[in-house]
Amino acid sequence: MCGLAWTRGSPAERWGSVIVLIGSIASIPIQFLLPEPSQATVSLLCEGLYGLSFLMLALRYASPWLGGAMLLQAIQFSLHAYYIVGDLPHDQTYRIVNNLNSAGVLICILFGIFASWRRQARVHDKARAAK
Repeated sequence: MCGLAWTRGSPAERWGSVIVLIGSIASIPIQFLLPEPSQATVSLLCEGLYGLSFLMLALRYASPWLGGAMLLQAIQFSLHAYYIVGDLPHDQTYRIVNNLNSAGVLICILFGIFASWRRQARVHDKARAAK
């Protein structure tokens, strides 16, 4: 999807895909290198940075898909915080909500890519018709 964002998306979608890619890459060492008690806290911090990155992106580009991605990141942050505060183990509910939420962010970016792609195609068609 990152390739599609870079070839067909606008700068907002490109930066959104970079944020998702960095977040995905950062989660791997967190899961495998950190001890269990500190994983949750570091994941919460990363989710906060992830959400802040989308907020800065939304302030810069003001795209509708960014609003959806920010709301989903707020849910993700709340999910992590709920499990930390409740001192709960990551169960099946956590996994389902986490995966659906991550898929939702990707779908938001995909909608942004398609909207940008259509917008670029319309501009290209108008330019071609004007010749």
